[in-house]
Order: sequence, then structure tokens, then C-alpha cells
Amino acid sequence: MVMDAMTTTTYAAAARARGLHKVYGEGETRVLALDDVSVEFPRGEFAAIMGPSGSGKSTLMHCMAGLDSVTSGSATIGDVELVGMKDKQLTRLRRDRIGFIFQAFNLMPTLTAMENITLPGDIAGRKPDRDWLARVVDAVGLADRLKHRPGQLSGGQQQRVACARALAGKPEIIFADEPTGNLDSHAGAEVLALLGSCVRDFGQSVVMVTHDPVAAAHADRVVFLADGRIVDELRTPTADSVLDRMRRLDRVG
Repeated sequence: MVMDAMTTTTYAAAARARGLHKVYGEGETRVLALDDVSVEFPRGEFAAIMGPSGSGKSTLMHCMAGLDSVTSGSATIGDVELVGMKDKQLTRLRRDRIGFIFQAFNLMPTLTAMENITLPGDIAGRKPDRDWLARVVDAVGLADRLKHRPGQLSGGQQQRVACARALAGKPEIIFADEPTGNLDSHAGAEVLALLGSCVRDFGQSVVMVTHDPVAAAHADRVVFLADGRIVDELRTPTADSVLDRMRRLDRVG
């Protein structure tokens, strides 16, 4: 079912980083995780972030999503600067404008699928938009599993619940960290198709961190990191073209 695109604010980019640095530790334990990173993720784009282990891809996503602080530089969601925001402001921004999907699902085991989907809104004291919620449930294809708890669902079904939870608040942008990492190929393909529909049918933006060339091939654009820096970019990727770029990075490293 094709759904009407949601109404979004008209910003040039859904998320943007400028001169982003992230340092962990001091002295001999100092690690430069992000080294002067500048990147934009436009509205209505499905983007993937890739790189060797330790390249900084998850750190970049976490900093741009307001889940981790930055050492210096700028990170914005739409026209809102994250750097310098107070914790309560960041919490409100993440709740109202950002959706998150993680490899570990992060579902509450004692709640039903529907209760997990509506949990962020419930915590915020907001009543769900029933029409929108119905569209989301239809999109994830779990109408007959809404009363089931996570332990009664397959891994693919649990991740689709996590996707629905990310969508339920009508976020402008969804950040997904290895969303298919714990899934078999069939379940992974279902989740990737759903993320693609977030862009095409919901009018949202998706930024996905992944190590899988097949997953990255579902994106419109792939950004490659190495040693905390953006070193390459690939548009209209295929699994083979992504794998070739990754091999080049491994040889350089």
C-alpha cells in the first residue's frame, strides 16, 4: 500500500555536520574518532554510512543524532544546532523530530508490540495520531501480532516493531545503526524495504550505518569513512560497487 507523504518542514538538509571532531580520552588513551567531518543528508534521501571497523561510522551517527556530544564543530537537525543544547532540549528534539532503529531492537520485553510502538509518545504524555498509527502498522505488516510480546515474535518481526516505533512519532529523519545485523537475509530484506518506503512513501530521510554491501545497495547514496574522515562517496550503489570501494579502503588501510 502506498501512503501519502507526510508533511515536512522545508529545510535544505535533514541533518548536517560541519567540521565535526570527536575525541575520547586524554593523553596516551586519546582517540580521535572523528576528524574534521563535514557532510549533509538531504531531505528525502536514503543514505548509508560505511567504513572499516573503528572508522567512526557509528560515532558520526550518534553525534549527528544528538546521542553523543561532540568535541568541536557543528551538528544540526534541520535548522536546529545540537551543539550547546541542554539535556532537556536534546531529549525533546530527539523525541519530536528523530527516529532511532538499533541492531539490538531495544524493545521492552513485558510490553506488547503495540505498547512498544507507542511507548515514546506515552512517556511524553502525547496521544497517538490513530490514522497515522494505522498507516504505520499497515506498513510494517504486523496487524495480527500487535498483542504479542517481543519474546513471541521472530527477530524480523521485532525489528519491524522497532521500525514502527521509530515511525510512530512522525520524525523528519530516522537514524538506523546496523538495523539488519541480527537478522537473516529474508528478514533483513524486509526491514530494508521498509526503510526505503519511509523515504518514498512517508517523505522522511533515513541514515543507516551498516557493514553489509547488500544492505548499502538499498540506499540512494553511500558515504565511506576511514580513520574518522570521509574518504569517498557513491551514488546509486550496487552491492558489487560498494564491495569494490570497501576493498580499496581495506588496501589503503
